Amino acid sequence: MSDLPALPVTFRPGRTRVVLLTAGAVIFVVISGIALLLEQLGPGERLSFIVTGGLIFWVLAQLARVRVVADDTGVTVVNIASRRRLDWAEILRVNLRPGDPWVFLDLSDGTSLPALGIQPGIAKQQAIADARALRALVENRSVRDPESGPGKDQG
Repeated sequence: MSDLPALPVTFRPGRTRVVLLTAGAVIFVVISGIALLLEQLGPGERLSFIVTGGLIFWVLAQLARVRVVADDTGVTVVNIASRRRLDWAEILRVNLRPGDPWVFLDLSDGTSLPALGIQPGIAKQQAIADARALRALVENRSVRDPESGPGKDQG
């Protein structure tokens, strides 16, 4: 398949990432600026303002770090508070249905893993293209055992 992306490839919500990091930086600067401009604040209060701004920036940066990285051996899904490495054969299906907030990966262990690195929030067309590319990679890379196909489970 010639339309497969070259590996390794990283999928991430680019526009959402820019918005989150920009908002975090602006919030940090504004809160820190207020802390430094308010003359009636003591050093501890100023520090608490600056730390609060830093925490807000850190939370937004955590939201912006989500990604899905595909390489020759499998896929790494980095979500807000977790990272999971999957072999190609572990991924059965890549789903992005209308109204879904992000892609879901149906796994061979019967579970579904959200992949926040592909989300249609701000850039819907890009998310659809990324989901299709990941789906094509999964279909191309997954090795299925022909003996375990439909009708082969009863022997």
